[in-house]
Amino acid sequence: MTPLPFLISVPHSGLTIPEEVRSLCRLNRDDIQNDSDGGAGDIYSMLKGHVQCFVTTDIARAAVDLNRPKDDFSKDGVIKTHTCWNVPIWSSPLPKILCDTLLEKYYYPYHQKLESLAGNPSLVLGIDCHTMAATGPPIGPDPGEERPFINLGNLGHSSCPETWAMSMVDCFKKYFGDNVTLNHPFKGGWITRHYSRLMPWIQIEISRAPFLTDSEKGLKILSALKMWTEKMPIIR
Repeated sequence: MTPLPFLISVPHSGLTIPEEVRSLCRLNRDDIQNDSDGGAGDIYSMLKGHVQCFVTTDIARAAVDLNRPKDDFSKDGVIKTHTCWNVPIWSSPLPKILCDTLLEKYYYPYHQKLESLAGNPSLVLGIDCHTMAATGPPIGPDPGEERPFINLGNLGHSSCPETWAMSMVDCFKKYFGDNVTLNHPFKGGWITRHYSRLMPWIQIEISRAPFLTDSEKGLKILSALKMWTEKMPIIR
């Protein structure tokens, strides 16, 4: 089978706190899991072997958030002070030398890989893949709101053509029903924004609500993406 012409990025599936800062981390295993994209590893691993390029990490988002600009040191930035549930992460503020080490060892290599792959002319679309809490957490665009099964984002049609995104919505509705949205609650993050200067990008968020098993979610996403490639004239 010819691999689908996608560059897949899965930046938030990791659960590992880097050894350099492990002694300073206040979070327990549940805190780390709750701040990560739970299930993303199992869900999106179903795409591996079916796509041209697949990039992921085992580093926890709570320690290094790969979907943030390198110079964003805000509360919810690249090296956060609090989880998305407003839980403090560090026992004391991290010194600059430690922040620089985290960026050098874990942040830059991920983005160097994406940067090198995004220029591949055989690729049609980059897809940044996430899971989302079933209800919006305190730090987010929709606190307390129930979320759709699938939320696709193309930054308000600026990271890929509107026709592409609407076609993909239709494909996902074939497998997930009508509970599929575009650009709500998420329009797309920094990875989608940054790399769409090199090629079209879209973000996928799937709810962590237990409406399917993780493997079933992954297989349905794969089926929807296959359907989309069959519909798009640019891929033929």
